[in-house]
Amino acid sequence: MSDVIRLKVKRQDRPDAEPYWEEFALPWKPRHNVVSLLMALRENPVNAKGERVAPVVFEANCMEEVCGSCTMIINGKVKQACSTLIEGLQQPITLEPMTKFPVVRDLLVDRQRMFDALRKVRAWVPIDGAWDIHVHAPRISPREWELNYDFSRCMTCGCCMEACPQYHPGSQFIGPSPLGQAWLFNNHPTGKFSAEDRLHALMGPGGITDCGNAQNCVRACPKEIKLTDAIAKLGRQTTSQMLKDIFSR
Repeated sequence: MSDVIRLKVKRQDRPDAEPYWEEFALPWKPRHNVVSLLMALRENPVNAKGERVAPVVFEANCMEEVCGSCTMIINGKVKQACSTLIEGLQQPITLEPMTKFPVVRDLLVDRQRMFDALRKVRAWVPIDGAWDIHVHAPRISPREWELNYDFSRCMTCGCCMEACPQYHPGSQFIGPSPLGQAWLFNNHPTGKFSAEDRLHALMGPGGITDCGNAQNCVRACPKEIKLTDAIAKLGRQTTSQMLKDIFSR
């Protein structure tokens, strides 16, 4: 085992600056993940040439693969940095920011577009209305609960968006993660009361028809959420809603 960890980071000083590569060499320590490696580099930000440089900017929070904030491209694959261990990674370890979101600085990107898409599909359960005064919560079968729980684990990390060929800065497509959340809340006992609004949002520009069924999203998802299943079900729901709209005029 080498006593040095060789690291190559794609850096960018400002949103409008040109990116460049910078190499680092850090002492080997066992049980390092990518985030802890970047934290160690932050303590002594000296590059492989021996020059003291600005610390590498990155985003991280939970360190438990729950918050989704530490997503980056590691050795060419989009991953969660907190759960990616250094052992087994080919060196030099290359770290790059996601390409589908604007770079703020270094490995930090602005994922606001993804959060805006969640607002567009109303990815929440409304608590105002007649159902709010019910004494007991609506009942749900164990199978439906299991399906909903699977989709509730989405971290809005952006891995599926990065892997999706239809999702890019030049497209209107809202991406697989918001589609999965739209299905989740359509399948929720209380959330289904707003299902028609969600379906109408998905029937507009950038919605369900922009999905090319590449299925990269399922392979990239750290939680192995069955996003293509949700997209298929939403396709049937939007078709039914379209027919309902036509014949209810």
